[in-house]
Formats: sequence, structure tokens, C-alpha cells
Amino acid sequence: MAVLDPPAPVHGKAGTKEWIGLAVLVLPCMLVSMDMSVLFMALPFLSADLDPSSSELLWIMDAYGFLLAGLLITMGTLGDRIGRRKLLMMGGIGFGVASVLAAYATSPGALIAARALLGVAGATLAPSTLSLIRNMFHDPAQRTTAIGIWTAGFAGGGVLGPVAGGVLLEHFWWGSVFLINVPVMLLLLVLGPLLLPEFRDPRPGRFDFPGAVLSLVAVVAVVYGIKKIAEDGFSWSHLAVSLAGLAVGAVFLRRQQVIDHPMIDVGLFRSRTFSVSLATNWLMMLGLVGFGLFNSQFAQLVLGMGPLEAALWSLPTFVVMPVGIAIGSALAPRIGKPNVIVLGLVVAGVGYAVLARIGADSDIWGLVIPNMITALGIGAVFALVTDLILAAAPPERAGSASAMSETAAEFGGALGIAVLGSVGTAIYRGDLQDHAPAGVAEHQLESARDTLGGAVEVAATLPPGPAKELLDAAFEAFAREMRVIAMVGVGLMAVTAVLVALLLKREDGRSQVDTAKSAGPGSDDDAETAAASAEKETDPSTGREPEAAGTH
Repeated sequence: MAVLDPPAPVHGKAGTKEWIGLAVLVLPCMLVSMDMSVLFMALPFLSADLDPSSSELLWIMDAYGFLLAGLLITMGTLGDRIGRRKLLMMGGIGFGVASVLAAYATSPGALIAARALLGVAGATLAPSTLSLIRNMFHDPAQRTTAIGIWTAGFAGGGVLGPVAGGVLLEHFWWGSVFLINVPVMLLLLVLGPLLLPEFRDPRPGRFDFPGAVLSLVAVVAVVYGIKKIAEDGFSWSHLAVSLAGLAVGAVFLRRQQVIDHPMIDVGLFRSRTFSVSLATNWLMMLGLVGFGLFNSQFAQLVLGMGPLEAALWSLPTFVVMPVGIAIGSALAPRIGKPNVIVLGLVVAGVGYAVLARIGADSDIWGLVIPNMITALGIGAVFALVTDLILAAAPPERAGSASAMSETAAEFGGALGIAVLGSVGTAIYRGDLQDHAPAGVAEHQLESARDTLGGAVEVAATLPPGPAKELLDAAFEAFAREMRVIAMVGVGLMAVTAVLVALLLKREDGRSQVDTAKSAGPGSDDDAETAAASAEKETDPSTGREPEAAGTH
């Protein structure tokens, strides 16, 4: 009797279990994003307690982000090989342990080490959660909605971080901002095995350790050089570090083309859907993160708000983004994903254009309303772009595809801070130089020209008259800086919209990916099933593969 191959599992629409599982996946992802921003609020307190040097303080801030960005590709690929749920559970344990170590650190070195461990663990969480969503939600409409919820959680974490940090620091010591991670990780470890399925590539091949080292060095070097340029100004040595990182990255990509079992499928870049979506993600983050630098400074320094009050005023933006995600997800089946993406980019551009009217005498609503408009458009775009990136990759490579998406976002954010920050600083210094008030010493003007915070500090040492003149000139210079950067944001959204309109194919009102999936005699589920049949799928409660062999 011949032994037949087991029938491929039929994937229908996700049920209640999958949606509850999505909630479990969103929580750790939100924490990964929160840990990037929550430390801003705790810095004065931990500085007073641990007394770090300026160099140690920078490493306390940067160790997390550097290792998170540098290990995303490695961890995404590792999840494809050993199992995405397994990697997620390992990351949850690591993140919880590192959070406790950070909370009770007694020296700057111990805190730097804990932050580095948090970055390593965080790099396992983001690609694992996103790739599991790719395999839990096979219906295109449901998957778009699920990715939209994931996107809202990830973006919301960055907004909620300063708010949560401010509330905790009013009642507890600085270590509490890390301990909030522990109960969420415990919840993940308890509910994850019950609600989340396990997925892995059945033929992963040998893990490319040299490639993992190359990708880590490349990403960390590029991001480090960019961040140093943003912090210290242009330097040939900092530029050389970034260029060296790009060279290592080129070696990494070349290696991926010639080895038998690459970490990333370089062939994905030949897909217009994948490449354009990745570029859109990168350009969006470049504008969004780059401009975020100016919002908090305007609220705190120009409007005189405290850190917590300024953070609370950012919440309307967080509330609006899920609305944009819902609108984008609802419109996509009707007019096609590329059209929705273009529409969202136009709305975001309108938000930046309204922001370009801001002045030194504007109130908080002059900042909040245009940010809400921008968030509405960006929300509609992010979920669809992420969905297109994941759908362009085969299910067994969803981990590495999600890691590339996250890495592109990290690069975009770092470049936005460096480029837009440098452009803005040049505008501010030039404008303040041209309108320098009389009665302020040259060395004081030099400090005031460095940053807006420096101008506020100098003004506090001056008599009332010169102090008001200096602040008026500095606030106006900063408002002009924001107006110029907002117009750069308009330009970025316009260029990205044209890129999407020209290069993403439209066919029968649907995106190229969904059209290709429904082109055969079956539906999207059939296409997903055929691709997923090459992938091991195990029962979420037992961790074993289903018994599905038949005989004649």
C-alpha cells in the first residue's frame, strides 16, 4: 500500500482564540516600544542615584536601541528555524529577568549591562509577534486588521512610555519604570503556550552565524554613526563609522546571495510590492521620528509645560492613530491597498502642512491638531504597508520578512533624527545669530545658539529685559525651524505617495499581492494553504505536529 502525503491543513477565518492570542502578542510589543521612551523620564532620578559619567549616561540610553536594531534580522531568522513561539517565550523570560536586573542596578555598569540584555530580548519579541500574526490570520481582511492592531500597540507604546514613566516616578523610585514589564511577561509565559500556535521552517538549513555577526556589526555601526552625528554635529570620524557599517552590510548581502541557507531571502527585493512597501515604511519613519524631536521641545520649552503634562498632551495623537488604521483597513478591500496608502500619505502631508503654520505664539492646539491629522494618515498607511511586506514573503520566511520591516523602521527613525535634527539645528543657529539681542555676552550667545534648552538656561541668568529679548528671539528661531522641517515632512509624504502610485501595480482595485493570491481556482485561503504546507505547524497546547497521514 502506498503512503500518501498528509493533506495540507485548510485555513479558514480566525476565531475567538486567535483574537485573544493577538492581545497576548500586542502587550509585549507595546513594552518593547515603551522601553525606548520611558527612560527619558527616569534619567534625572537614576543620574542622582547612580552618578554616571556623561559617557555612561549615553550608553545607558543607547545600549538598548543599538542591540535591538542590530539583532532584529538575526532573531527573526532564528525564529523561523527554532520556532516562533519558542523564541517568543525565550525572549519573554529574558526581557523579564533583564527588567528586574535594570530596576535593582546599583552601578552604571550594571544598568548598561541590563539595558543591553533588554535589547537582546526585545529583538526576539517584535519579529516573533509579527510573524506569528502572519500565520494566525490567513484571511487577508482579518490579517490587515490584526496587523493594524499590532501597529497601534507598537506605536502607542512609544507615546505611553513617558506618561507611564511620569506617573510611576511621582509615587515610586526610578526602578519602577522597568518593573512594569514583569507582570506582562509573566502573562505572556502563561497564556502564550495556550493560545499561540507554533510555526517553524521544516527545512531551515544551517544557521548562518557569520552572517548574524555581519548583520549586527553593520546595523550597529550605521545607527551609531548617525546618532553621534545627530548628538554632536557632523564629524568625519562619525561618518566613517556609518560608511564602514554600510560596507559590512554590502558584504552581508553578498554573502546572502551565495550561501545555501541565507538568513534573508535577497530575492524578495525583486518583488516590487516588497521593495516599495519597505521603502515606504522607511520614509514614513524618517519623517515621523525625526519630527518627534521638536514636538516635546516646543511643549516643554516654548509653552513651559512639565514633562508629564507634555506627555499627556501627546495622548490625542495615540487615540487618533487606531482610527486611521480602522479606516484604512475598511477602505482597502474597496479601493485597493495602494490607493489607500496614497490617500493616507496625502492626509499625513496635510497634517505637516498645517504644522508649517506654527509660530512662537501658538498654543498647544497649534501643535496637537496637525499631529492628529498626521497620525490619522500614518495610521492608515502603516498597517497596510506592514501587511504587504509580510504577504510578499512565503509563510516560512515571515520571521525574517518582519525583521527586515522592523530594521527599515529603525534605520528610518535614526536617519530622521540625524538628518532632520541637523537641518533644524542649522536653521535655529542661523536665525538666532541674525536676530541676536543686544546686552547678551558673546559666550552666552554661543550657549544659546547651541540648543533651545541652552537659550532657556542662559536667559535664567540675565536681567528681565535681555532675558525676554533672548527668549523671544530663540522661540521664534525654533518656530521657524519647526516650520521648515514640517515642509520637509510635506515633501517626504509627497515623494512617498508618488513612489507608491507609480510603482505599486493596481489590478481590479486590489493590491498585487491579494490579486495574485486570488488568481487561481481557489481563494486566498488556498494560496495560503499551499504555501503553508511546506511549514511545520504544531498544536498550540501540545507543541506536537498533528497526525495527518493516510494510507490506501
